[in-house]
Amino acid sequence: MGTTGALRVHDMDEESLLAAFTPLLPQGDAQVPNGDDAAVVPLSQRSVVITTDVLVEGHHFSLDWSSGADVGWRAVMQNAADVGAMGAAPVAFVTAVVLPGGLEVAWVRDLAEGMAAACRESTSRTGIACGVVGGDLSAGDCVVVAVTAHGDLLGRPPLLRSGARVGDVVAHAGTLGFSAGGLALLRAGHGGGTAATDAALAVHRRPTPPLDSALVAARSGAHAMMDVSDGLLRDAGRLARASGVTLDVGLPVDERLAEVAGILGADPRAWVAGGGEDHGFLATFAPGEVPPGFEVIGRVLQRGDLDVLVDGAPPTLATGWDHFRAP
Repeated sequence: MGTTGALRVHDMDEESLLAAFTPLLPQGDAQVPNGDDAAVVPLSQRSVVITTDVLVEGHHFSLDWSSGADVGWRAVMQNAADVGAMGAAPVAFVTAVVLPGGLEVAWVRDLAEGMAAACRESTSRTGIACGVVGGDLSAGDCVVVAVTAHGDLLGRPPLLRSGARVGDVVAHAGTLGFSAGGLALLRAGHGGGTAATDAALAVHRRPTPPLDSALVAARSGAHAMMDVSDGLLRDAGRLARASGVTLDVGLPVDERLAEVAGILGADPRAWVAGGGEDHGFLATFAPGEVPPGFEVIGRVLQRGDLDVLVDGAPPTLATGWDHFRAP
């Protein structure tokens, strides 16, 4: 993969490489932006939300079907989703990037462009400026992009996984199963071409967490919330254990996802149950207090033998992604 004669990472020193892409990165409202030993960003209160996540070539993405811009977008958005799940707005990202020497510099610039586009999307949804305000570079055998995000709670307490109450309804905002469906299409060599397949491919390459809905949930008195990154059932189980309850959920299948599954001869409910990386939000609310943007998919029960039930019965589908266990 690459262009003959293209400028590559090993053709440049570190300062030249930084100069090739850092001007592409927005700085948000940073008081001290890129250029010093560390950035300084303003916050509305003393508490700050901090989270980090990593993307590793060959494990989380493939250069065969993800562009630099796709990887940059995902690296920012998967962290923005964790910030949003706490009821906060992303305000700053720092990134550590490992690059093979043979990688084209154009790919690195695309990475920065993707990060910048994700920051713009976050700002448009939250109304709060954010940017990629610093980081580090290193050489290595494969591409690794690690991002740490910082979020502003905007004067509210953090929204935790542990607040679900018996009698709450369980609701979800965003897509379910689309990223898994997109990955299945790519593995099958399917290039899209219909509204349904293009939607699944888009979510896999560039998930867009509904950060606006997450902030509305925090303002509307959600009792608990978390990002769905490792599959609905696995993450619902985490919320259930943290809250000491059992969640009984359904597996809603979007008609577009059903169309993709029909093309591949797959079960769309399996993608909804165990497919991760859509980066929607799972939350619990008092009945009648579910805000726009969320769809009710279940209820909170007293703690039973299982963390999660599916339509009142034990799950029969795979529960989700685990980094250290074979699927």
